[in-house]
Amino acid sequence: MSAVRAAGAATRAGLSARDAAEVYARLGREPNAVEARMLAVMWSEHCGYKHSKTALRRLPGRSPRVVSGPGENAGVVAIGGGWALAFKMESHNHPSAVDPYNGAATGIGGIIRDILAMGARPVALLDSLRFGPLDEPRPRRLAAGVVAGIAGYGNAIGVPTVGGELRIDPCYRDIPLVNVACLGLVRADRVVTAAASGPGNVVLYVGARTGRDGIGGAAFASAELDETQAAADRASVQMGDPFAGKLLIEATLQALEAGGVVAMQDMGAAGLTCAASEMASRGGVGMTLDLDRVPLREPAMRPEEILLSESQERMLLVVAPAAAATVAAIYRRWGLTAEVVGTVTADRRLRVLAGGRVIADLPPDVLADAPAYDPPSEPPADLHERWRPPVLPEVDPTDVLLRLLAHPDVAGKRAVYQQYDHSVGIRTVVRPGDDAAVLRVLEAPPLGVALVADGNARWCAADPRRGGALVVLEAAANLACVGAEPVAVTDCLNFGSPERPAVYWTFVETIEGIAEACRALDAPVVGGNVSFYNEAEGGRAIAPTPVVGLAGVVPDVARTVPAGFQRAGDLIAVVGDGEASLGASLYAQVVAGRARGRPADPAPARAVAAIACVRDAVRQGVLASAHDCADGGLAVALAEACMAGGHGAAVTLPAGPTTLFGEGPGRFVVSISPPQYGVFEALARARGVPFCALGRVEGDRLRLTPPGARAAAVEVPVDALRAAWTSLEV
Repeated sequence: MSAVRAAGAATRAGLSARDAAEVYARLGREPNAVEARMLAVMWSEHCGYKHSKTALRRLPGRSPRVVSGPGENAGVVAIGGGWALAFKMESHNHPSAVDPYNGAATGIGGIIRDILAMGARPVALLDSLRFGPLDEPRPRRLAAGVVAGIAGYGNAIGVPTVGGELRIDPCYRDIPLVNVACLGLVRADRVVTAAASGPGNVVLYVGARTGRDGIGGAAFASAELDETQAAADRASVQMGDPFAGKLLIEATLQALEAGGVVAMQDMGAAGLTCAASEMASRGGVGMTLDLDRVPLREPAMRPEEILLSESQERMLLVVAPAAAATVAAIYRRWGLTAEVVGTVTADRRLRVLAGGRVIADLPPDVLADAPAYDPPSEPPADLHERWRPPVLPEVDPTDVLLRLLAHPDVAGKRAVYQQYDHSVGIRTVVRPGDDAAVLRVLEAPPLGVALVADGNARWCAADPRRGGALVVLEAAANLACVGAEPVAVTDCLNFGSPERPAVYWTFVETIEGIAEACRALDAPVVGGNVSFYNEAEGGRAIAPTPVVGLAGVVPDVARTVPAGFQRAGDLIAVVGDGEASLGASLYAQVVAGRARGRPADPAPARAVAAIACVRDAVRQGVLASAHDCADGGLAVALAEACMAGGHGAAVTLPAGPTTLFGEGPGRFVVSISPPQYGVFEALARARGVPFCALGRVEGDRLRLTPPGARAAAVEVPVDALRAAWTSLEV
């Protein structure tokens, strides 16, 4: 094909000239108009992972627990008692920037169906959110809409939102980040695949009818946002129906019990095109689809609209012919549509019919396997300037502590999570606001699972490799505080344009850091999402923001401990000797206006030893409380433990220039009843983990005294700490 013809095809369908040439090379011909639209959406960054899939192979994805890893709708890992958890995180950033309520709501619906597609019952949701300053009208409107959308869908569908995080920074002023995760439970021997098989099996469309909402959503999510296009882009945002979503959950689980379902996939990004092509490609088979049989809710829809619609609450099943009528009847009893729309074939072609004629005929492998590009990569020009230690002014530590507690990254998030139903399903043991959420596995008591989502763009912007590792270790530390062993990682990697060399270098370095920490923890990455092109008009990009979702196993949910100090007279200790740094710290950002400097060395082996020590102590009932040191360092962790338990503390600080506010991996504040102190000391020594006694739980104020000093450097009533910490409004 000539360059002119290639460029013409690219212009008409949205393919780049490079992609159009690759299409012609693979097909040996130019695609027709419908085929070009199908290819354009499947080869978009959102579906095709063109700029990321090579780098993602560096992440560890195997462990003895893994039942199903990357490549399926969600990862699945065994947790014991014959049960497994399905776990996945996705982004809905671009839709939420245009229509915050529906963008966030359909993000929740989509991630729930990813879990359902594995045959699992969805049992918990988490969200990780980023907005610009909340005292500005646009970020405040976006934040209010997103939180309402998550609540509106999650509460109505009956899946509890049990945890997450919220951070505020000017870099998210134009592009909010809405990352959502879902966890489900499934029998380990009943996991469903998305790989179609069995020529002659029928293709069953189930769920809601197809409309024009969300057409082009995958391509829209793969482009920079332009304010002048906001009105037009709104048509690319899907509209969800949580009540139909609930019906779909129950009908699907009942259909799986009835038998005969061979494969299943959510119709999410790229709709019917993606579901059919990926199912056929994974199974090494072909598929014929008849668009005249697709249930529609709008008249006169064009074939390409039917193929690309991202209408919500729809799934595609491959079913044995003998079971098709029974399975369809189950969905209809639940008030949903169910229609046979195609057949599995042996010839590895995806043929689409409309009006009795073939309008598209493509190998599913071509659709489902976008080319892999390796963009230019180079460090940011100012990288070493960023690493220069910050110049920090002398400040009053009491004033800084209160400012840190009031900062949105630290402040209590009750204003957000009080809008979520976090108890529906009666599984929730540890609720939002603690280090990690904990859920009962009612099917295998006293087993439980713990969940956490973590991210820190300050660390990753300063040093992406260190930052990526630190984010994973921070998540694992959260799990340790509730006695959970990490078993599965899912991630959402949010970046600007990969076509910018500095962005792509940062992306790859971040992956290397995540991989290093995951290997140290023996926690495989079983799935996730990459969100590129988080840039507003003029190339204003977000800071590199990898978000890590981590799931862990709790052998006995009765053996968790809280983050807050529990009893006057208990001893307080800091566990772990990981490096603490004021570089890229929240302290530096608050007192100097910019988080300069390099974050702490992750030292994964040391951090993992401290994490294991605290986890063992929680499980053995040795600790009264446990809380990790994160944003704001030791001082903030002590203040949070005082507020959470309603007790004061008298602490003599360990020596060191970054003692109060330095941030680093593998450090914990724990409280221990005096009779148990020797037991904990033996546990720590057995693992080679250092710890330092700090003081006691006492009174109604937090007193922090430097080593050798007679007077406290900080002395604040717990009520004053809480007044600063509860200042966040959304």
